[in-house]
Amino acid sequence: MGFAAAKPNTHTISSNGNKENRGMGLLLVFFPEDQNKISNSIDNTTSRFIRRTSSSLLFTKAQSTISICALLVFFTLLLFTLSTFEPTIPTPTTTTSTIKNSRRFLSQKTQLSSSSSSYRFFPMWDYQPPHVKKKSNVSSSSFALQGMGMLYRRGTKAMNDLVVSHVVEDVSEEELRLFLRVLHRSGVTSKADIVFIFGSSLLSSRFSFVIQEENESFLKLIQHYKEIDSKGSRGSVFSFDPTQFWKSGKKGVGEPIWGKKSRGNYSNSTEAEGEPTRLTYGSVVGFDVSELDPENSLAGFLDHVPMSLRRWACYPMLLGRVRRNFKHMMLLDVKNLMLLSDPLGRVRNRSPESVYLLTKENSSSKHNKRNSEKTHCQVNSAILMGGARGIRRLANAMLTEIVRATMQHKKKNPISEPGILSQLVGNGYILKNVHLITSTESIQEASSLMGLSSNSAADYSVIQRGNSNRDLNSIMMKLICLSEVESSVYRDC
Repeated sequence: MGFAAAKPNTHTISSNGNKENRGMGLLLVFFPEDQNKISNSIDNTTSRFIRRTSSSLLFTKAQSTISICALLVFFTLLLFTLSTFEPTIPTPTTTTSTIKNSRRFLSQKTQLSSSSSSYRFFPMWDYQPPHVKKKSNVSSSSFALQGMGMLYRRGTKAMNDLVVSHVVEDVSEEELRLFLRVLHRSGVTSKADIVFIFGSSLLSSRFSFVIQEENESFLKLIQHYKEIDSKGSRGSVFSFDPTQFWKSGKKGVGEPIWGKKSRGNYSNSTEAEGEPTRLTYGSVVGFDVSELDPENSLAGFLDHVPMSLRRWACYPMLLGRVRRNFKHMMLLDVKNLMLLSDPLGRVRNRSPESVYLLTKENSSSKHNKRNSEKTHCQVNSAILMGGARGIRRLANAMLTEIVRATMQHKKKNPISEPGILSQLVGNGYILKNVHLITSTESIQEASSLMGLSSNSAADYSVIQRGNSNRDLNSIMMKLICLSEVESSVYRDC
């Protein structure tokens, strides 16, 4: 009975065990698949997270790199812009309200006139500060070249020749007026541009009226002779020939480099429709030494730098800027010389490296034996002419030679510009890349030409004033005023 009672329990237990075994079987059968699904799901989620994280990191790195590059470009442009500006600090030695300043950039300089009460800046490009544009007495068209200098007259076309005349400190108003009046009559201005280098801003301000007045008188004289259909008088060497300013040819001409550039095609405003000839004359501009040599390069070697020496420190910048615009150049002294006709004809057919020198035998015994062996002639430093390349090379070598000579003298003995130039010319090694052409042609004094006719002007293209400048100026002015036409044009006749 006890077994009978136990049997049903055994069956029940067996039945329950089978059920549990089947449940466990099902769990054992299905559990691995669920585990794989969970693992795959985790793997996929992890992969997507890693990919998203990698993409996010790459995007962040790219964004950071671009930002850094943009900042570098910005700071580079900012530093470049700031580096092209230089403040002008007024100095106690400045005697006028207008001070000139410049900056050297890539071995060249760019400058702008500045006010003594404020700082003014000028970059490489033709930018004018706002307060400069607002000034009524200074216009952008009055600048000669890239914010520098003064444009007294803009020529009718681009010229091939350039005459650079330096004005020393003791030149008077009458001397400059006579120089200009004779220069306009010589015909040089029909083929060349004229540049004046003044020893100070005070000189340039004082002589501006004289230059403007002589330019206007020249144009009035041309117009007057045209109205009366006259070729001018040919009585003396100071006679005026207007025909040399009328040229035949095509209307299309190059634009002068001086002053503000015109928009569109440049046209000669002096041409009249239907006329076979056109009026042709060069530009007249002026600079002062503080623009072309703002640091006063020779001040560290000399206690006082005269204009005769400092002009050599101005030539590298000026001639370097216009080196591609002119084929022939002349360096001229306003104080001592005047031009009766065009002397550049001596060098127009020569090489660009040529330099034409006027010399005389050096009979002075002041030089020591070593110098006398090297230098047998005295070079006239008042006039130098030649190809543009040769003049620039000579000017650069002369500046170096001045520095060397001043260091040797140690500021004790005064140095002579003609002596340094003569010694430089005698040293063939330094000027081996310059073709020097020496001539013993003598320059006559103006007093010896008073009675000569106009046909003699070609034989005496360059004259020197001589010792009695005041009396000579008066006599020459009277000779110019002999013509009725010219006496009606010039106010001082």
